[in-house]
Formats: sequence, structure tokens, C-alpha cells
Amino acid sequence: MSKGFTPPAPGGAPGEGTVTEKPNDFTGSIKKLIHYCRSFMPAIVVCVILTIVASIFSLIGPNKLSEITDLITSGMTSKIDLQAVMKIGVFLAVIYSASWVLSYIQGFIMATISQKATRSLRSDIVNKINRLPLSYFDKRSYGDTQSLVTNDADTIGTSLNQSLSSMTSGIFMFIGSLIMMLYTNWIMALCGLASTLIGFALMLLIVSKSQKYFAEQQRELGRLNGHIEEIYAGQAVVKAYNAEKQEKSTFSKLNGGLADCVLKSQFLSGLMMPIMTFIGNLAYVVVCVVGAVLALKGMISFGVIVAFMVYIRLFTQPLSTLAQATTTLQSTAAACERIFGFLDEEELSDESDKTERIDDVKGDVSFDHVRFGYSKDRIIINDFTADIKSGQKVTIVGPTGAGKTTMVNLLMRFYEVSGGVIYIDGVSTENLKRENVHDLFGMVLQDTWIFEGTIKENIAYCKEDITDEDVVAACKNVGLHHFIKALPKGYDTVINDEFALSSGQKQLMTIARAMVDNAPLLILDKATSSVDTRTEIMIQKAMDKLSEGRTSFVIAHRLSTIKDADLILVMRDGDVVESGGHEELLAKGGFYADLYNSQFDTQAV
Repeated sequence: MSKGFTPPAPGGAPGEGTVTEKPNDFTGSIKKLIHYCRSFMPAIVVCVILTIVASIFSLIGPNKLSEITDLITSGMTSKIDLQAVMKIGVFLAVIYSASWVLSYIQGFIMATISQKATRSLRSDIVNKINRLPLSYFDKRSYGDTQSLVTNDADTIGTSLNQSLSSMTSGIFMFIGSLIMMLYTNWIMALCGLASTLIGFALMLLIVSKSQKYFAEQQRELGRLNGHIEEIYAGQAVVKAYNAEKQEKSTFSKLNGGLADCVLKSQFLSGLMMPIMTFIGNLAYVVVCVVGAVLALKGMISFGVIVAFMVYIRLFTQPLSTLAQATTTLQSTAAACERIFGFLDEEELSDESDKTERIDDVKGDVSFDHVRFGYSKDRIIINDFTADIKSGQKVTIVGPTGAGKTTMVNLLMRFYEVSGGVIYIDGVSTENLKRENVHDLFGMVLQDTWIFEGTIKENIAYCKEDITDEDVVAACKNVGLHHFIKALPKGYDTVINDEFALSSGQKQLMTIARAMVDNAPLLILDKATSSVDTRTEIMIQKAMDKLSEGRTSFVIAHRLSTIKDADLILVMRDGDVVESGGHEELLAKGGFYADLYNSQFDTQAV
């Protein structure tokens, strides 16, 4: 049986669809990511060591190139020592090959770490969803939450795979090149350093200005995903109301907002590479000019100039790498802020200390002055009191917004009451674990939920002890068996985008799902609203049979089908205004009589 739940329609909970934005915290978000990846730290340390060793091998190269250059220069007037040149050449080939191998191993390890971290993040997000109260989803679109699992998690995984190694290599190469330049010739080193400091200062300035746009980019992407998910799910309504232009306009506005953030963030971050390239070329020219002057004065050899030409490249290239990695890190920080903000959301209260449990259920249910509101200033249920005896069929009726579905949701503990107590067999539901409460009820909602899988899997959902005979019997009771047997694969037919069911057929499947669940208490929330009158009568008979000996709660949409209810609760504005049997309530001539007669008056019109 599906234990799913459809949250209130727009406007059902205050502030729906709005999320309070938090200020950007680049450092805090990155710290949270580092803390989250602490289990991968040994492997990350190995990667850092491999990167450092590979960088050392790369830094040795220019010094050896200087020796080769000096050997060739000195040999031009006499004889070149080819054996010494060959020896240095072989040494360079070995260390450069070793550097490549170490970089490859480091890259493989980081790719593995990033994928495991991404998988772990997705698992934690999904697990978190199961621990969140339904009130959380009243305020956020489903698409925005989906964006956490897809876009934000992928952004973090890509960053771990690419940015960490490149930043480690860049930082060490930057420091190592500076040390080697100072060791080789301090005058040329200071000249090269002065020219690159300008670029470093510009990079820090750009990072500070662009971070807010990267954070806004992730939020806008979540909003866009939410809108697309809603419109895709409601395509029939959009077309029926000829709202294509309006929705296209809304999409264009959201898409434009996202494009604006992307443009600003990419423009600012895109400035880094050209600036770093210019600074690198400037440093290259400065080193060549200063080196030429020093060589003419006999202060350095020609080989030193060659070595410095390589070192200055190794010195300025990490700045470009760091600039690119910083751009990625800004997107990563924004994704971390959203994901870890989600993971820090308040969860359902811990129930590990609750030991009370109901297994052998009689079915007595009592509402004792129950009060509920989505917020303190908007109370939906004012003072609801009712006593339902075991085996009674209770029908809850009332106008839209009276609180009928809300009462059922409170009974299932989808929401916690603001005041009062709900008892099942004399035990307060607050003293029971939610899982125990859910196991007591079979539930069929107005909005059907069918997942991609076989018909048998959909009907026997989350029940391991259901036999094929149980599934067939339930389908026969609701009138689905003949339709299913006519399918090429029968009960093994897979329901997906290529095999569509009508709304009525989906509803019949969810009712069959509740039948095979065989729970001691039943809830039918306008369960027959999507089927025709003839099918409804057949389902009603099946449900009557299923309800025998069980306490059942029915939220009815056709008052003509509830005449045989043992108890009718009439709700208006969050309160029970009348209760009793059908004939008794009609005889009173009160609110129920008005509802009953108005329905027939409407049908007559």
C-alpha cells in the first residue's frame, strides 16, 4: 500500500513556494564540504603527496635544461660533451615520465573519491527527505529539491575531481617555482614576482565580486527546475486553458534571471584567464630583458636565462590554474550552501525512546479537542472532538476547506496536532512511533501515485508477503482483472511512459493496493472521484466488503454514496457542526441537509 501523501494545494500552508535566502558564506560552505569528506581524507592526503612529488619532478627539469644549455654553449667553441648531454636528457625523460605516472594515479584516485562523495551526498539527501516533516515541502517546489540531487551534487563532484588536484598542484608549483627562481638568481626572481603580484591582486578582487552571482545562479537554477517540473506535470491543464503563452512568458522570465546571473558570474570569472595570460606574458618579457642585461654584464650564463624562461612559465601558469579552479569553487560553494543548508533542516522529532506499540488493533478512535494550524496565525482545525467505535464506517463531509483532509492527515501523523489528543484504542498517537501509526492504516488518496514497474509490483507495493493470488483477488474486487488479463504480459506488464493508464484505472490500482495491504484501519480520501458512477458502485461494494469488521474513514465527494455510513461527521470551518446517521441528519434540516439537497439541486440544473 502506498503511504504517500499529497501536500495541500497552493495556499494551503503559509509561505508556500517561498524560501528565505541565506547570506553567502564561501568559507563556511567549503569548511562543511571538507568536514563532510573527512572519511576520504587518507586517500586525499595520498593524492596531495603524489601531486607534490610530481610537481617536484617538474621543478627539477628547468635546472637540468640550464645545464644542457651551458654544455652546448661551452662546446660551440670547442667540443660538445654529448655523453653528458645524453645523461641529462635520459634523466629528464625519467623524471618527466615519473611525473606523468604519478599525476595519472592521483587523477584516478580523485575521480574515485569524487564519485563516492557524490553518491554519498545523493544518498544523504534522499535519506534526509524521508526524515523531513511534510511542512517543509509545503514551502518548496519539488523541482528545487530535485535540483539538489542532480545539479548541486554533480557540481560538487566535478569540483572535487578537478579543482582539488589542480589547486594543490598550482599552489605547490607556485611556491616551488618561486624558491627555485630565488635560488637560481634573486634579481630576476624579484622582477618576475613583482609583475605577477598585480595579477594575483586582480584575481582576489574578481573572486570577491563574483561569488554572490554564483550563489544566485544555483538558486535561480533550482527555481527554473521547479517551474519546469510543475508545468510538465500539468501539461493537460496548461493546454486546456490555452496557457502556453503565459507559461512561456514565465519560463522566459525565470530563464532570463538565470541567464543574467550566469552572464555576470561567467563574465567576471572569465576575466581571470585573460588577465593571468597577460601577466604571464609580461613576466616572461621582463625576465628575458633583465636576463639579457645580466648576461651582457657577465653576471649569469645563458643557461640561467633558459631555465628562468621555463620557471617563469611554471610560476605564472599556476595563477591561471588557480583562477580557473577558483571559478569552479565558487559554484561549488554555492552548491554546498544549498545542500548542507538542506541537510541542516529541522527533522521530524526523534522517536527512539518510544516503546509503546499497537499490534492487535480493535479500531476505537477518539479525537479529543484537536486543534491544528500550519502556523500560529492561521488555524485550520479549531476544536475537533469525535468518538468512533471499532468497526464503524465514518464519513467526513463538508465544503471545500472545512478541514476534512487535514483531519485525516493528523490521524496519520503526517502533521502533529497543535493541541488536543488523538487516541487509537485508548493510546495517544503521540506515544506511538509514526511507522506504527502508518502500519495501522490502509490509505487511498484522491491523487493517484503509480511508479514505473509492473502492475503486480504497483499493487503489492512495499509488501513482501503478498501472493499472486492476493493481487488477482484484489483486482477482481475492483474490476481490473479482465483489463489486466487482456494485456500481452498480464500482471507483468510494465507501466511506463509507453504504456499509459487512464485516471480511473490508476485509481482502481491504488484501491487494489489498499486491499492487499489489509490494514486494520482504512482511509479513503475521495477515493472514487476519478471513476464513473457504475464503477464507483462496484468499488463501493468492494470497499464495503473490505470495511467489514474494520474502522474506516471516508471523505466523500458524492453524498448519495454515504447513506449506509454508521456515523457522518459534518465539518465546517474546522469544527464538527453535526454528527449522526444519514436519516437523522436529514431530519434535523441543518447544514448537512443543505449540503445534501444542494448537491441534487446542482445535478438537476
